[in-house]
Amino acid sequence: MGSASREALARTAKLLEGPIAANVGLQLLEVAQHASEQPQLAAALSDPAASESAKAALVAKAFGGITQGARTVLTEAAVNRWSSQQEFVSGIEELGIRATAATSVALDDELLQVAALVDSNHELELTLGSKLVNPAHKAEVLQKLLSGKVSDATAAVATHLVSYPRGRRFSTSLRDAARVAADQLGNTLAQVTTAAPLDGTRTERLRQALSKIAGRSVKITTSTDPSLVGGIRVQIADEVIDGSVRTRLEDLRLQLAG
Repeated sequence: MGSASREALARTAKLLEGPIAANVGLQLLEVAQHASEQPQLAAALSDPAASESAKAALVAKAFGGITQGARTVLTEAAVNRWSSQQEFVSGIEELGIRATAATSVALDDELLQVAALVDSNHELELTLGSKLVNPAHKAEVLQKLLSGKVSDATAAVATHLVSYPRGRRFSTSLRDAARVAADQLGNTLAQVTTAAPLDGTRTERLRQALSKIAGRSVKITTSTDPSLVGGIRVQIADEVIDGSVRTRLEDLRLQLAG
């Protein structure tokens, strides 16, 4: 996101720090969906030349059916300046995920479970990621798959993401949403990859060490990759800390080749 969009998102997200009705997040996701389908509406809501009163009136007219809480968040987002129309839509989606996380504390963990489930089934991954498959069919397939396995809130967020990918790989969008949800609850997600599984004691030691580095609580998800040979790779958001033997060997090979 551009700097203007990041500032607009941060200012609007402050509205989510207090008590939030359970349906606000899902309503904001519906707004993001509608804005994605109606680019002229998204353009009007994110138009930097429009007055605050005009935007507030447009929100009331176009989204009169949503709750006052959701309209308040949407209006605050609209009156702020965004770097682009597309980032405005992305911002509304993130606000929806944040608001949902505020009332569904297991959202981040469950979204990661869904991502792992999709990644483990190649046929499912192809179906849910295909541009040739009708979004309504994707949503139906996913809802049947998740029925009884995750909360209604998680199923709704996942269904939104698979129905409106906007160029994103489904499992990637699920993990991005999980990071947003964790952040809303005061945590940082870290993906840890090792050559062999870590036991509980080592995992907790690593979590504590990463929490000190991050300056806040870190939640760890782990995976194994025998090709690493040894060491560890940690990814926090877009930052990767790679201490694996494979990487060191590759660095050495490049040095020798140079």
